[in-house]
Amino acid sequence: DSLVRQHGPVPAGRAAHLLIQVCASLEEAHVRGLVHRDIKPANIHVGRLGLVHDFVKVLDFGLVKPIADRSLDETLATQAGLVVGTPGYMAPEMVVSDTVDGRADLYALGCVGYYVLTGQQVFDGDTTMKVIAKHLQEAPMPPSQRVPNGVPPGLERVILACLAKKPEDRPRSAAELARLLAAADVEPWTGEQAAEWWATATTNPGPRESADRTVTSA
Repeated sequence: DSLVRQHGPVPAGRAAHLLIQVCASLEEAHVRGLVHRDIKPANIHVGRLGLVHDFVKVLDFGLVKPIADRSLDETLATQAGLVVGTPGYMAPEMVVSDTVDGRADLYALGCVGYYVLTGQQVFDGDTTMKVIAKHLQEAPMPPSQRVPNGVPPGLERVILACLAKKPEDRPRSAAELARLLAAADVEPWTGEQAAEWWATATTNPGPRESADRTVTSA
């Protein structure tokens, strides 16, 4: 979140590089039978680990739910006014169904990808319910239409596939999503580029929030 707010949308290659790493964390969780349920930019930490730059960690498993436990006991269906997760990144089935699996996290990750590529959420609204209604009913505007230089078609197709309303129309797993992202037609983001970006970012704060020199999340 702070990365995009401070420095604006990221290049397509860097977006794919970050998302692929999130897929690795999600695949591990899903294989263990866990759904995160709150994937969003603020829960994705981008930093440096030793000499590795743009190293991603997925944070805050506070809403994690075993896939085998089909009862979402805190959803709109059971407690009026309460929403589990973050509305701007919430898969439709988390609102209307008591059956949620890892593909809900992939929907949320598609929303994250959309945000880091465009600097805008997939849907906005002046109330939580309006945002949720759009996730349920409206087709997303292609991200290429929201940025001046567009988005590579292959990467855009992957992001929009994640945003399918029906879980069965999305990639089947986080591992499959990682393969699709790796095969998208984007300019690779190299370790040298990442190191150069971090060297600049830590000495020159981004134009959007020059007072904040800490970049901690996507």
